[in-house]
Amino acid sequence: MQHPRADEVSTPHWEALQSVPPVSQPDRAVAAVLVPLYIDVDESVRVIMTKRPDNMRTHPGDVVFPGGRMEPGESAVAAAIREACEEVGLPEDSVAVIGGLTPITTRDPDNLIVPVVAKVVRPDVLVPQPEEVEIILEPTIDELLDETRWNVSEWFGRNLWFFDFPEATLWGATAFMVRELLEVFRSNQDSSEQA
Repeated sequence: MQHPRADEVSTPHWEALQSVPPVSQPDRAVAAVLVPLYIDVDESVRVIMTKRPDNMRTHPGDVVFPGGRMEPGESAVAAAIREACEEVGLPEDSVAVIGGLTPITTRDPDNLIVPVVAKVVRPDVLVPQPEEVEIILEPTIDELLDETRWNVSEWFGRNLWFFDFPEATLWGATAFMVRELLEVFRSNQDSSEQA
């Protein structure tokens, strides 16, 4: 199945990505994730996520974006791309960085993560790295925009968001990243409707 190249198709969702701000590189950042977006054969925008194996030492069973720790001297962009190539088999030359989301911490406040948003050309086969990836998930942005699929709970004065997939639940820092990304698409929808 041949997926369209990022520059071959234009959709309202794809156009919304022009408003994503530049990638941030805070001094105290220790990790980076890639938020890889692509257009499928039906011209829907999809995002690539993974479910971590249940036996992982950190964040077992969590739904996350491909990513990991930055190596000494490595930028957030380089780390995010390197990790995505390792974890899901994205070819490095298929990744076009377009910006970033707000850096965020996990349960560990010293673990500041930089989300890097990119358009990618999805290869015919994504190859999960079994030590770090149990399942690759590829929801459409429209599925994630469906507010009836989200649940929210208060936790120490903060709202925690949850999105259930058949395989696992998206929550925590990754859910915050997804919610911020969805605001980019919602803002574009609102602007289009007002025009």
